[in-house]
Amino acid sequence: MPSFAILLFAGVLVGCGVYLVLERTLTRVFIGLSMITNGVNVLILAMGGAAGLPPLLGGNSDTIVDPLPQALILTSIVLSLGTTAFGLALAYRSWRLTGHDEVADDVEDRRVARGRAATAETSGATGAEDPDIIYDASGDDQ
Repeated sequence: MPSFAILLFAGVLVGCGVYLVLERTLTRVFIGLSMITNGVNVLILAMGGAAGLPPLLGGNSDTIVDPLPQALILTSIVLSLGTTAFGLALAYRSWRLTGHDEVADDVEDRRVARGRAATAETSGATGAEDPDIIYDASGDDQ
C-alpha cells in the first residue's frame, strides 16, 4: 500500500500540469505535459509495491520486486524527454519568429464555425441534429 504523501505528491504534480496545459503559451503547455508525465510516473512507481530484491537474484517470491512498473517508467521518461525537447524547440522557434510563443486563435476554424451556424439558422436546425455545429455565443472574432 503506497503512502498518502506519495499519492498526494503525484496528484499535485498532475493537477499543476493540467493547470499549465490550459495556458496559451507553448512553453507552459510543454512544461505542464512534463509535470503530468512525472506525476503519472510517481503514481506507477507507488503502485509497483514495496521495495524488495531484484527479480534476477531469486529468493523468496514475497520479496521480489515486479520489474514491469520500472520498465514502464523508464520508457515513459525517454519518450517524454523527446517530446518535451521537440515541443520546446517549437516554442523557441515560434518565439524567434513572432516574438512570443502564445498560441493564436485559428481564424479559419472560427470562419467555418460561423458559416455552419449561419447555414443551420437558415435551414431551421437547432444544432441538436448536427453535433459538428459550434456556436460562439461571445460574438468575439479574434
